Amino acid sequence: MQKRTLANFSPLILFLVFFVGMAVIQFASPDMPDNDGFYHIKLAYLMRTEGLKPDFPYLPLSILNPEEFYDHHFLFHVALIPFTFGDLRIGAKWAAVIFSALAFLAIWYLFHRQRVPFSWLWALALLGISDAFLYRMSITRAQSLSLGVLALGFLWLLEGRYWRLAMLSFIYVWLYDAFPLLIALGVLHLVAVALIEHRLETRPLIFIGAGILLGMLINPYFPVNISFSIQHMLPKLTDATSVRVGNEWYPYDTGQLLDNSLPSLIAFASGILALGIAGRKMDVRTAMGLLAALLFGLMLFQARRFVEYFPPFALIFAVFAWAPLLIDLKPVDLPQDETDSLRGPSPYLLDLRSILPAVVILVFVFAGAFMSIPAAQESIRNSKDYELYAGASEWLVQNTPAGSRVFQTDWDDFPRLFYYNTHNTYLAGLDPTYMQLYDSALYDLWVDITHGDVEGSSKIVASDFGAGYVHTDLNHEDFLDQAAQDSGYKEVYRDDQAVIFEVITP
Repeated sequence: MQKRTLANFSPLILFLVFFVGMAVIQFASPDMPDNDGFYHIKLAYLMRTEGLKPDFPYLPLSILNPEEFYDHHFLFHVALIPFTFGDLRIGAKWAAVIFSALAFLAIWYLFHRQRVPFSWLWALALLGISDAFLYRMSITRAQSLSLGVLALGFLWLLEGRYWRLAMLSFIYVWLYDAFPLLIALGVLHLVAVALIEHRLETRPLIFIGAGILLGMLINPYFPVNISFSIQHMLPKLTDATSVRVGNEWYPYDTGQLLDNSLPSLIAFASGILALGIAGRKMDVRTAMGLLAALLFGLMLFQARRFVEYFPPFALIFAVFAWAPLLIDLKPVDLPQDETDSLRGPSPYLLDLRSILPAVVILVFVFAGAFMSIPAAQESIRNSKDYELYAGASEWLVQNTPAGSRVFQTDWDDFPRLFYYNTHNTYLAGLDPTYMQLYDSALYDLWVDITHGDVEGSSKIVASDFGAGYVHTDLNHEDFLDQAAQDSGYKEVYRDDQAVIFEVITP
């Protein structure tokens, strides 16, 4: 009875461990570890105060203009709403902690349902598998919940829970536009079954496809959600570097990857070693884990943002690869006469072979956490000041007409400006391709102006962009030099973070 009671509480205990571990990382600094979190928590606040589909006039010169706006993180923003009471920054940080802990718990659930020995211990390895992974999980973005969805999808593919897969796929579409990853898992499952069991299992893909199709068609933003998804995904799939997007879309070099994700690489290599030691045919789950780890590894070599998927799937593969060997090492029943000669009621022989695996896994867990958690904390501490642009935003709120357009010189300044100031509208934000896809010529002109390559740009800013104000950080020195020589710009605000110009038209 005591053992059963403890088992009933193990998910809660694990969640609390994950929660504490991620909180220790998250609150190493009062700052938020990424720009986009400011956008997500503020939009969730607007959804709470203005309705689930608030007006979005803030990026009129992009494919997120008021007529075409699509909230491609809709359910994620709904999930953020409970965290919008009180200080939005603190709420966003706690949301990141809870969502990542839930994702880790979903991976434990995968291990638990698959009857993996030491499933709780393997799951704890997530807290040390990669400091870059932990940092990404600390960002208030949909990636953590996405990881949880993929873990459940992996499990239900193995269990043949087709209707659950369909419902999960539907939800995934509403949650986050990474839903094609669930299709990819379905394809990997099909390949694994074909290789291991020599049969073609298409039913999971059919149910996943049906769920995604329904999620696209039965959608609060239909039909603009379909056109947006095509426009948003194609540039990333074809040529992600044609427009200067965020650093997350560029790969790590080898040294960086070895530095921030070494435990995950060791886990993957150990899984390959386990396959060799076992000397037996792989099962479907191990083959699928291997294929998933390879897929996300290739994606990671293309873009560092996929560090949020490769480390956990490298661990999943390693766990499934080692599981048969660990089962072989479980304690064995003793003959009756030997049992009687032992002291105590236990009918098992607890030899070194049955204890050693747990010790080795525990050492791996602690060594990884010892390396990864402090490094992730340091990354959080290197985040930009959460009050960045607060002063400039306050000036704009107090001194400009409502809805007046601000020409900003950095697209990734938008989330912070939006967080502090929904009084104005802006040019580009969240992804520079959103503006480039809307009007490529206008985008190129914006880039040239921000680089200081256009003389007398104030007239163009007023006429072509319809902006009455310019916001720039102090790093755009070439633009600042041009602005100093342009009588059409009047400096109206400056602090140690930003400069604001009013555009003076004749």
